Amino acid sequence: MATILFEGTKVGIEPSPVVAAFSSRGPNSLTPEILKPDLIAPGVNIIAGWTGSQGPTGLPIDTRRVEFNIISGTSMSCPHVSGLAAMLMAAKPEWSIAAVRSAFMTTAYTTYKNGHSILDVSTGKPSTPFDHGAGHVDPVSALNPGLVYDLDVNDYLGFLCALNYTKQQINILARKNFTCDPTNKYSLTDFNYPSFSVPLLGTQVGRRSGRTTVVKYSRTLTNVGSPATYNVSVSLKSKSVMVSVDPVSLSFSQLNEKKTYTVTFTAGPRPTNTFSSGRIIWSDGEHVVKSPIAISWK
Repeated sequence: MATILFEGTKVGIEPSPVVAAFSSRGPNSLTPEILKPDLIAPGVNIIAGWTGSQGPTGLPIDTRRVEFNIISGTSMSCPHVSGLAAMLMAAKPEWSIAAVRSAFMTTAYTTYKNGHSILDVSTGKPSTPFDHGAGHVDPVSALNPGLVYDLDVNDYLGFLCALNYTKQQINILARKNFTCDPTNKYSLTDFNYPSFSVPLLGTQVGRRSGRTTVVKYSRTLTNVGSPATYNVSVSLKSKSVMVSVDPVSLSFSQLNEKKTYTVTFTAGPRPTNTFSSGRIIWSDGEHVVKSPIAISWK
C-alpha cells in the first residue's frame, strides 16, 4: 500500500531552475554568428490545459479525458514566453517585436540567489550561453530594460543579403521586390542581436598555429528609459581572447535615441571543439543591460 500526502506548494527550492537535459543547445550550425538559444523559460512538468480530443498519454488506447495535463518540452516553454511577450507588448505597445525580445534577453538571469551559475542537468555542471542563451527569462525586469537592441524589416533583409540569398529567394520571403545594394558590405557580425556569438577556426590536435584572429562586431542601442550615461564592462573566462569596446561610455539625452558601439575580439589559437563564454554589460547604475558572449573554435 502507498499513501500520497499533499504538502502544499513549495517555493525557493534550489537549484531551480535548471537547464533540462532535452533543452536545445548551440552552437548554431547554420549561422554560427547568431547565438542560439536566445533564452530559457519554464518547460518541465508544467500543469497546462489539455485537449478533450485525446487522453493524457496521447495514445489511441487511452480513453481517459482530462482538462489538465503535466507536460514537458519546448511546447511548454514557448507558451510561457509567448504569454510574457503579449504582456510586455500590452505594457509597451510602441515597442517592436525585436525590442521585446531584447528586453527579455538583456534582463535574463544566469545565476541563483547564492551566486552560483544555473546548472545543466545533462552534465551536472554550470550551464553556458550555448545551453541557456542569455539566461532564464525575468518578466518583471524586462518591463524596464533601460536600453534595447532593435531591428526592423530592412535589418532582416540585410541579414539575408549577408547570407548570399538570391534576389528571388529574398523576394519570396519579403513578399516584395528587394535588391541587395552591391555597394553595401553586408555582414552577419553587424546584425543588431542582443548577444555575441564568435566562431573561430581551431587548431588540430598536435599542431599549434601562432596566428591571431581579429573580429569586429557592431551594435546599436536604443534608449527606452530616462536620460542616462551607460558605462561598459566585460567579463570573459578565456585568457586566449581579448575584448575591447569602443566607446566605453554612451550618453543618452532623450527617449528612443540611438548609439552605436563596436566590439573587437582578438583571439589566440585554441584546439578545435573548444568553447568559452562571457558577458558585455552596459549599466547606468540603475539598469543592467547584459549581452552574452559565446566563443567557439571549430
